[in-house]
Amino acid sequence: MAVPLLDLTRQYAQVRDAVLREIDAVVAAQQFILGPKVDAFEAAMAGRIGCGHAVGMSSGTDAQLAILMALGVGPGDAVITTPYTFFATAGCIHRVGAETVFVDIEPDGCNLSPARLEECLRDRCRRDADGALRTPRGNRVRLICPVHLFGLCCEMDAIGGLAAEFDLPIVEDAAQAIGAEYPSRDGVKQAGAMGHSAYFSFFPAKNLGAFGDAGLATCRDAAFADELRLLRNHGMEQRYHHRKVGGNFRIDALQAAILHAKLPYLAGWSGARRDNAAKYAAAFEAAGLLEFLTPPATPFAGRAAEHHIFHQYVVRAARRDALAQHLAARGIGHGIYYPIPLHLQECFAYLGYRPGDFPESERAATETIALPIFPELTASEQAEVVETISAFYAG
Repeated sequence: MAVPLLDLTRQYAQVRDAVLREIDAVVAAQQFILGPKVDAFEAAMAGRIGCGHAVGMSSGTDAQLAILMALGVGPGDAVITTPYTFFATAGCIHRVGAETVFVDIEPDGCNLSPARLEECLRDRCRRDADGALRTPRGNRVRLICPVHLFGLCCEMDAIGGLAAEFDLPIVEDAAQAIGAEYPSRDGVKQAGAMGHSAYFSFFPAKNLGAFGDAGLATCRDAAFADELRLLRNHGMEQRYHHRKVGGNFRIDALQAAILHAKLPYLAGWSGARRDNAAKYAAAFEAAGLLEFLTPPATPFAGRAAEHHIFHQYVVRAARRDALAQHLAARGIGHGIYYPIPLHLQECFAYLGYRPGDFPESERAATETIALPIFPELTASEQAEVVETISAFYAG
């Protein structure tokens, strides 16, 4: 039996009526750019995340880019992030002219390591005569961008403590973590509500997906939210009067309406993903596969209800590439996220990083593989995935 990595047609069957009503309302009003549907979606997201302010954007990438622009990050600056993430995280830093400073991930997970971050801040960087923290290249460190990868929040208390000590704002990459919770020392908080600002992606495959590209920027400060709204609309407040150079980063009213219609389903979908993850872990143990597979870390289980939203279910696997070929030959959907860490990408060669600089990211790139986890995955399909993996390692 073939098993897809994701089947959005099953999700659409649940939301079809609600979504079509919203689409019809937008089409009837003929207001496709910004407007009341966008305003309503932004208000709902700000309330859902607990972030203060939410600004709809044309994609997660554009949301990140707008945040960097609003912060004035540019040539002579540097941003700290991880090399084990989707390309846009570092791509946007490059696009504004800043230096990307990579920090390795945790050995037991795939998120930014607080220990390696501290090492970077204390040992790799230095204070200049004016007190600014600078990289070995001489660029001023402006912020830290932790990535809540695959739906699990980073260790934000530790990262936040370092950020406060070095007076650096945090911009959360929450592109894969809508609804994920972190049990901070100040109480349970959601991804996107713990830093100065954050950005989300609503790419169709996300837990909350649009019918195309869409994104969101969040922040605490009303003035900063106004700046983001200015930048998403070509820096224009009064029509054809441009206070700044921005971009066309506006979310479409259709996408905002669709996402708003789907939002009430989000918690249930993420819960179903957690249930599927728990079933995988139990099945792998029962099948004796834990010798070959390491399920994803769940360090916050029992401390937060939405401790992981499993945007992807990523295991570490012995003989990963051969396993991927075996799954493909038998019609089992899977994905490699990510086969080449960013510090080894050709376009970032100018940064001067070499193989071996970030061993945990490089190890993850050779071991990780994503298995089907979508909410509508059936018990028989999940059993087929486990049996196919068992057959590979038994052979």
